[in-house]
Amino acid sequence: MRRLANHFLRGLAITAPLALTIFIIWQVFVTVDRWLHLSVPGLGFLVAVATITLIGMLGSGLLTRGLVAALEELLAKVPLVRLVYSSFRDLIDAFVGERRRFTRAVSVALSEDGAIKAIGFVTRETMNQFGLEDHVAVYLPLSYSFAGHLVMVPASRISPLSFEGADAMAFVVSGGVADSARPSGA
Repeated sequence: MRRLANHFLRGLAITAPLALTIFIIWQVFVTVDRWLHLSVPGLGFLVAVATITLIGMLGSGLLTRGLVAALEELLAKVPLVRLVYSSFRDLIDAFVGERRRFTRAVSVALSEDGAIKAIGFVTRETMNQFGLEDHVAVYLPLSYSFAGHLVMVPASRISPLSFEGADAMAFVVSGGVADSARPSGA
């Protein structure tokens, strides 16, 4: 009976993540199809990817950069819109934009003796504007979430990690169980 239970648990460990992944991806496809009122499964997703790529190509052109800048300037003048738009833009830029911020993974000593550490990402090299000349801003992501905490720590309490930012983020977000963390350049 114990062997049968072990087989069941192993099967659950294989099936559950796969089923959940398929379900989430299917829901994304169905939702995008529904938004675009398309009846062919997946066509809406392909249309959305193609449209976003086209907008990216147009936004990269010399003629349209001014238009994009003017639109962003207009959005920056509307109080509530400015808060929402700039927050989302900065978040997206931090991960995939031209101004990526989560590339420098560090270990932060949380205890005085350095025995307790956290993995974070330096997002600002200086905190002079806050009167903290010897501090840096470090984002500490939370496990199983993309939320996190911003802490300002003395630069002496951080040590660089030799891991790609994306791999370090995956390790933290997975609660330390992801095997994807590999040294930079590997």
